[in-house]
Amino acid sequence: MRRLAGVVVVVLVGAGVSGCGTDARALCGTIVDSTSYAEPATSRSDVSAKLPEFTGGCDWMGFAAVTGASESSTCRETPVKIAASRQENPNDNPVVGERIRKHRLGQVLPKALKLFDCPEEGKGSDVIGALRYLVKQMNAQRMPDSAHRIAVFSDLINNRGDLDVNKLDLSDAGRKRKIEELRQARLLPDLTGYEVVVHGFLRAKTSNPDRFPLLETFWREAFEASGAVSSDLL
Repeated sequence: MRRLAGVVVVVLVGAGVSGCGTDARALCGTIVDSTSYAEPATSRSDVSAKLPEFTGGCDWMGFAAVTGASESSTCRETPVKIAASRQENPNDNPVVGERIRKHRLGQVLPKALKLFDCPEEGKGSDVIGALRYLVKQMNAQRMPDSAHRIAVFSDLINNRGDLDVNKLDLSDAGRKRKIEELRQARLLPDLTGYEVVVHGFLRAKTSNPDRFPLLETFWREAFEASGAVSSDLL
């Protein structure tokens, strides 16, 4: 496990979704890569094995798919409001709250797995587009005093638009220049205060092995520049 400064989501601003009957849990999001990352059975098994535990700490879950055009993709899943609302549980009955929560937790994994089967929507993988789309959803639901977390199931091989990591200059100056270009073009997601965990980072390892640690450094720096407070690339 490689610890990076940047990605599982913690934000202490705004007001939005809040549960009743229990202490508030995190506002969460899941990204599933439907491009070449989706081909190995291991990738689907990762989601089935790891997403339920991640979801257990959440009160709300949003979704985004990595496609060739993630931000404009037609492949969508509606968010799941896991915690019971005040209207659904007006008396803060813990039994009612837990029953609603358990039912909605069961909706999360099937929705995430459906994203593996998104249409191609162009060649390549638009990972940062998926991050932008998901964060826009989450920022509209910000909860006070709650963590904000994102689980990304992807190899992070972004090769669409203004970011092709296979051709990226990974020198110190090259990484800094590219991140600044993305920032100036408003292509970096607003991850201010977020925590991010990535499952499947560089799983295929099709690039030159000498580039692996430099690609890891690039993503760490990109997440930091986006405002994330921590990141794990697994």
